[in-house]
Amino acid sequence: MTQDAEVDAIVRARIRGLRIAKGWSLDELAGRCYLSPSTLSRIETGHRRIGLDQLTAIARALGASLDQLVETAGDAVVIKPHHHPERGMTTWVLSGDDARNGLTVARIRVARPASRRPEDQRVHPGRDWFTVLSGTVELLLGEREVLVHEGEAASFSTMTPHAFGARGGPAEVIAVFDPDGERNHVDA
Repeated sequence: MTQDAEVDAIVRARIRGLRIAKGWSLDELAGRCYLSPSTLSRIETGHRRIGLDQLTAIARALGASLDQLVETAGDAVVIKPHHHPERGMTTWVLSGDDARNGLTVARIRVARPASRRPEDQRVHPGRDWFTVLSGTVELLLGEREVLVHEGEAASFSTMTPHAFGARGGPAEVIAVFDPDGERNHVDA
């Protein structure tokens, strides 16, 4: 199968899959994208080529972007850890390189306490969020120390000087960073 045929098959399967996931019949989707049910059926089954104008209308009706319909599956199924021994952290970036909403989701294993040195506390525009999967995280917000235990979450303005680390042994978190947070915490 050529790459074009493979992409074509993926797009058709995604259209049908999204339609079924929404619980829509061919008639319902056809009415939303201003195509006839028979045209839509032939598109889904591969008996008709998909025009760009049709694909755009179908994507809009399904609440998807063209990119989402035509993107090919990447090879990265297994997410490799990034070790940062100098910071006592291991990071797995879960959202991939193409985070569509500008947010980065990362799993972080923290092995050492938060640095109390002022120069190690970061400041950047935005907000950071994390939830603790295991252990206890000490969050330093300027002079304030907040302990966040397993099963708890934290959200804070990143305009406050901040740092985080493990308390009483390693801790693991799932964190959500905006682009500034990613640059300061994941890419640092």
